[in-house]
Amino acid sequence: MLDALINGLFILLDPFRMLMLLAGVVIGIVVGILPGLGGLMGMALVLPFLFGMDPYAGIAMLIGIAAAVPSADTFPSVLMGIPGSSGSQATIMDGYPLARQGQAARALGAAFSASMVGGVIGALALTALVPFARPIVLAFGSPELFMLTLLGLSMVGVLSGSRPLLGIIAGVFGVLIGTVGGAPVAAEYRFVFGELYLYDGVSLVILALGLFALPEIIDLLARGGSIAERAPGLGGGWLQGVRDTLRHKWLVTRHSLFGIFIGFIPGMGSSIIDWLNYGYVVQTSRDRSQFGKGDIRGVIAPESANNAREGGVLMPTLLFGVPGSSAMALFLGAMLIFGVQPGPQLLRDELDLVFVIIWSLALGNIFGTLLCLLLSRPIAALTFVPFYYLAPVVLIIVILGAFQETRHWGDLLMLFGFGLLGWIMKRISMPRPPLLIGFILSSLAERYLWMSYNLYDWEWLYRPMVIAIGTVTIALVVAGIWVKRRAAQ
Repeated sequence: MLDALINGLFILLDPFRMLMLLAGVVIGIVVGILPGLGGLMGMALVLPFLFGMDPYAGIAMLIGIAAAVPSADTFPSVLMGIPGSSGSQATIMDGYPLARQGQAARALGAAFSASMVGGVIGALALTALVPFARPIVLAFGSPELFMLTLLGLSMVGVLSGSRPLLGIIAGVFGVLIGTVGGAPVAAEYRFVFGELYLYDGVSLVILALGLFALPEIIDLLARGGSIAERAPGLGGGWLQGVRDTLRHKWLVTRHSLFGIFIGFIPGMGSSIIDWLNYGYVVQTSRDRSQFGKGDIRGVIAPESANNAREGGVLMPTLLFGVPGSSAMALFLGAMLIFGVQPGPQLLRDELDLVFVIIWSLALGNIFGTLLCLLLSRPIAALTFVPFYYLAPVVLIIVILGAFQETRHWGDLLMLFGFGLLGWIMKRISMPRPPLLIGFILSSLAERYLWMSYNLYDWEWLYRPMVIAIGTVTIALVVAGIWVKRRAAQ
């Protein structure tokens, strides 16, 4: 295990792979400062360009995006009072009042340093889990893997927020889209309607770009103006913010562990972690008088939990092949593009890659924090650029990314078709991540069910691990619903 840990570091230190990690961090920062986008959008944008790339480099880039977004989305939350993503909503409560008092630099310094520490703690927790989880996961066969795909599919209701029924409908629709094209276990073609283009099925890249990228671009253009209105300057106090984080080191540690634990439960949204941590720090503090008015603890707690959460959501994704979040669903799909199967096969055959991911997460958090600190003033100025200057560049990247996969006119039709679907779903408040999860897990569930039945008939239903995973699935769904209801109260 120690050899794999060291090998993972040496593999990542290759100049090209480090460059891709840094590129992912930069993309994550750019996406993070655009309100409402988040890591899922960043991954969807780069996914088309990963084909043919070295798997280590491509995966390092994706982890760099995932690591940097929770740090960069602090900019709009603190400077403008607009959440950069769902995971930075609670930061507004005290970050924005501090900015209005001329202490934006202090708030950002505390947020970035807490984010870095939280991210590193998340990576350490993932490292500590691998030796204990590996022998258990390696004992899994096709029945257990099928149950894990069901566990992932069961998360669509939890990912749906206050509209679980619409989320379940979206998840079922995603499963249906996943059945288009050739069957994974037989020479049969479903729902192709005689079109040769559909024989290979629907492209994950085009689906993700259409569902998530196009609707956000349209909405930002429709809103008009710049990303933010003018706000007070950054002021001073960068070092004071870092000292605040060091002074509250136990607060950072506690909320980082809290973020890891909740992130480990598949389907728990980042906004849930954000508000739960904010509520917890308020409830457990002796002096609550300044919360909501500019208490630095109200910035440190949610920010440390947000970045630590990435280590938590990677645990079920890597160990069991169950996406821990909507962004991890896309990451899981990217791993499949590289020919890497998360779960037992990954821990058995690609242990070096597991530690490349862990090192990428730790270094991505450190690089992201340093870049955010160094580029704070120009990034703050970028948020005042009218979005119609940025939109054409983003739109061209989306169209080229979709078209380059097969260079068939059907790519563009599918892109705009899924873009229209994503826009309609957003208008009617139908959650889109469940559709993506259903699509990705559809073929895996079909393959593992076929293998289980052919190898064991229906006796596989009585295997101890199958029963255990089924019980855990039910428990996690019930716990997820309970936690969300408590958070909403």
